[in-house]
Amino acid sequence: MPTAFISDIHSNFEALQTVLADIEQRGIEHVVCLGDIIGYGPNPRECIDLIIERCQWSLMGNHDFAVLYEPTSFNASAESSSFWTRRELELEPDDMLRRRRWQFLGGLRIRDSFNGAICVHASPRRPINEYIFPDDITTAPSKIAAIFDMIDQTAFVGHTHVTGVFTNEPDFYPPDDLDQVYSINKHEKCIVNPGSVGQPRDRDPRASYAIVENNRIEFVRLDYDIEAAVEKVRQIPELHDFLGLRLLEGR
Repeated sequence: MPTAFISDIHSNFEALQTVLADIEQRGIEHVVCLGDIIGYGPNPRECIDLIIERCQWSLMGNHDFAVLYEPTSFNASAESSSFWTRRELELEPDDMLRRRRWQFLGGLRIRDSFNGAICVHASPRRPINEYIFPDDITTAPSKIAAIFDMIDQTAFVGHTHVTGVFTNEPDFYPPDDLDQVYSINKHEKCIVNPGSVGQPRDRDPRASYAIVENNRIEFVRLDYDIEAAVEKVRQIPELHDFLGLRLLEGR
């Protein structure tokens, strides 16, 4: 069964709607989310509702955790967006909807598995908040080696908002180097990042997700109404304008 992997929606309703519509158009029924449904963006309620409706399961991201508990080690704009998001969820006038969203967030797991692969938001070593950057291949090889020691063959992660595949050569391959398709090789380990739906940071502003079927992973990029998302951020004083403007450049 083909499965769509999405991650890092960050309350970007326009991007999430576009991605889910593409998934539906392809006839893919199984969707999983690697976390960070909320934070940064202007539509936390709507994005949570769509994830509840469309995903088989979702994981806890660091921004989901921050809204539930405390935004520790966040910069000023991330912290402010977390507090605003919490207020938005608390101000929902429908008691049933409010409880449903909080119960969903509170029940998110920090780790799951998919056909034997580890699934976490950040890294197998620190599932909620350790970044695995492409530059780590050269700047932190011992970190990469330690992370690969924790997986049998494959892991799926999000968190960095950068699409691509790490292998234990070690190396990192962006989708363009792979012609958008990666075939899992039983002779090597890999860590796959499907990229960010709602806030890409690889200089490509299009929404990103991945389709997994058997050992084949296809990376998908989609245009969406970025201007609408930017304008929504601009209309909310608690959300720094940068959180919208960065969407235009994919950074």
